[in-house]
Amino acid sequence: MTAEYDVAVLGGGNAALCAALTAREAGRRVVVVECAPRHMRGGNSRHTRNLRCAHHGATAVLTDAYEDAEFLADLHRVNEGESNEGLSRLLIQQSHECAPWMERHGVRFQAALRGTLHLSRTNAFFLGGGKALMNAYYAMASRLGIDVLYDTEVVSLDLDGNSFGGATVETGGERRVIRARAAVVATGGFESNIDWLKEAWGEAAERFIVRGTPYNTGGPLRLLLDAGATPIGDPRACHAIAVDARAPRFDGGIVTRLDCIPLGIVVNQDGERFADEGQDLWPKRYASWGALVAGQPGQQAYCLVDAKAIGRFMPSVFPPFAASSIRELAQALRLPADRVVATVNAFNAAVREAPFDLEILDGCRTEGVTPPKSHWAQRLDTPPFWGYPLRPGITFTYLGVTVNETSRVVMNGVPSPNLFAAGEVMAGNVLRRGYLAGIGMTIGTVFGRIAGAEAADAAR
Repeated sequence: MTAEYDVAVLGGGNAALCAALTAREAGRRVVVVECAPRHMRGGNSRHTRNLRCAHHGATAVLTDAYEDAEFLADLHRVNEGESNEGLSRLLIQQSHECAPWMERHGVRFQAALRGTLHLSRTNAFFLGGGKALMNAYYAMASRLGIDVLYDTEVVSLDLDGNSFGGATVETGGERRVIRARAAVVATGGFESNIDWLKEAWGEAAERFIVRGTPYNTGGPLRLLLDAGATPIGDPRACHAIAVDARAPRFDGGIVTRLDCIPLGIVVNQDGERFADEGQDLWPKRYASWGALVAGQPGQQAYCLVDAKAIGRFMPSVFPPFAASSIRELAQALRLPADRVVATVNAFNAAVREAPFDLEILDGCRTEGVTPPKSHWAQRLDTPPFWGYPLRPGITFTYLGVTVNETSRVVMNGVPSPNLFAAGEVMAGNVLRRGYLAGIGMTIGTVFGRIAGAEAADAAR
């Protein structure tokens, strides 16, 4: 069986639907190929809460301004200056239009919730979260007459040099060919492919938790790379955070994330601290903690807080271990109690108090202890004491395909005339090392819209 369209969109998350809606509104016949079943549609986007966007002043859901220059400086800071400058600027410029465009397509917004650290000014939150956002997009796609194929896996690409001709897909054990004048690949990274992760991380990857969809196995990405697409990004680079170690292996989502780290201390299985818990504002630092925990024995760590932190952060869906003393808490977590008590005592003695303010880099720091804590350092001295076990929680990988400013995939050194990429599969053009909260959705929305418009033009 062969079906013919103007634009084939491979993938079913935010970037894919932004591309599909844009191409359809340009008058093209569009099909969306989603490998997940209908109830799991949406990729990692269904687990999101917000997107980062530049804006010149306060809005109904955002406080104060977040100008382009500050956004770019933040991006350079977490990337250590390694991202594509032109694409980064394009992303930020276009981010101004993201929220209004999303609202026109059925997405609703709300103000930031209490406990979402440092995000009320920079990030617009979706009412109902990412699942509501994706449901709005799919409802709009249905109204516009976009065909959606669920449970459909891309197994091969028909490429003539750097030009797209079609894709062979499989559903229900049967194969069919989809022909299209242009295509947008928005199929995410390879974070759900444990064997591929082990190529980069070794056996440590066996103990990673995959926060998002189990369907991002990197099949189309591998097909593109094998066909000559120019790779971008380090295979080990990824958005990986500290999640509750009790989370499921796949698809636990954002509720497994632990935001208490800047309010306490983190120790490994030996009861030793190993990183600065207060190095920077949390949205600029939280995505570094996955790799930090991955580097510890057994890929395991533990966050300890006291009563002063309770109510200040969005808690895990799992209850904390609680105790009336640090020794009892260490025993509950099956940690070496003497070592944990010594670590906490040394930390408490090193705290140099200043006015505590979680909204800024407050200078509450330690002196004379290694590693230091640069901000929000408070003594752990007020019961009850809470503890959370941590594991690396990988969200998406940064290895992807190189694109230009029109989102065309660079194949064998030349931008394709009709093959485009958007979202996580090309995020490595912008993200190389760190992460800014909400920027993944910004990348998907901006480059999804660009890819959809350019694919519609190429399909004429």
